[in-house]
Amino acid sequence: MTTFSVSLPSGKTFAAEEGSTLVDAAAAAGVNLPYSCKTGRCSTCKCRLLSGESRALHEETGLSDDEKAAGWILGCVRTPTTDVVLDVEDLEGVQLPAQKTVPCRIDTIQRLVDDVVKIELRLPPTADFKFLAGQYVDVIGPGGVRRSYSLAAADRGTKKLEIHVRAVEGGVMSRYWFEQAKPNDLLRLHGPLGTFFLRKTAGRDLVFLATGTGIAPVKAMLESMSELPPEQLPRSVHVLWGGRRTQDIYFDVAAPGLPLTFTPVLSRQVPEWAGALGYVHDIYLGRSPALDQVTVYACGSDAMIHSARTALAAAGLPERQFLSDAFVCSSTS
Repeated sequence: MTTFSVSLPSGKTFAAEEGSTLVDAAAAAGVNLPYSCKTGRCSTCKCRLLSGESRALHEETGLSDDEKAAGWILGCVRTPTTDVVLDVEDLEGVQLPAQKTVPCRIDTIQRLVDDVVKIELRLPPTADFKFLAGQYVDVIGPGGVRRSYSLAAADRGTKKLEIHVRAVEGGVMSRYWFEQAKPNDLLRLHGPLGTFFLRKTAGRDLVFLATGTGIAPVKAMLESMSELPPEQLPRSVHVLWGGRRTQDIYFDVAAPGLPLTFTPVLSRQVPEWAGALGYVHDIYLGRSPALDQVTVYACGSDAMIHSARTALAAAGLPERQFLSDAFVCSSTS
């Protein structure tokens, strides 16, 4: 197998075998590159190819034609075919928790609204499972069906993990969660996964854009920030959570000790709604914010992520101050 050298702006280099993705080869060498879906659809792992050649192992649906023409590639589905130089910011100084596959049992199931359930998974007392608020896990259910869910509560060492699951019509795992699952069911999970977690917070203006159950990792990050010492607190925190119906905003976002502003947003008018109307990023930009000290964390549908990224970039937000985790559904979710 041919091995190539991959160089980064930080000065780090690592070896990548042809056939191995850039993200996986980096991880094997102890270098953390941003990623989320690992299917070429969410664009979290977007990087620019400065020199060298690579080929796509899967279709890069997370990139526009203009981005492809400008030399952008998705590291989660690209493998090098020569030595390459990438323009991508590695997560220097961040120690990602070790990924593990562990058994778990359903502790509680709570119907939050008609199409969303909150599930607490209980780990074995001996499990050493740590994660960063914002990361996700793969839950392995009956018959080996595997689906990804963001963790919806901060890591407090309780051996319990919280996830929020929205019903998907015809989905295999949806049918299990909403029709068959019961307390004490034995499952497995693998993780933690992803690089959607808090970066620098001290003195920053943090903006969280969420749609649907994309609020789950935001909830976890807010909880983790509430425990920060005063010198690490952000200057402001704005949460904008969007849905189509009033019941899609299924809890009141709060975070004790944080300078938090919460704006629920509906994308369409309903008779009983007098709040913000439109798309979360448009509502935020409508406030004419100064973007120099802003970091945006966006989680939800891939359509929202791409629209928000484009609109915020056009308004002057630097590319690296936009962090995202797109929920990319399987056809058999």
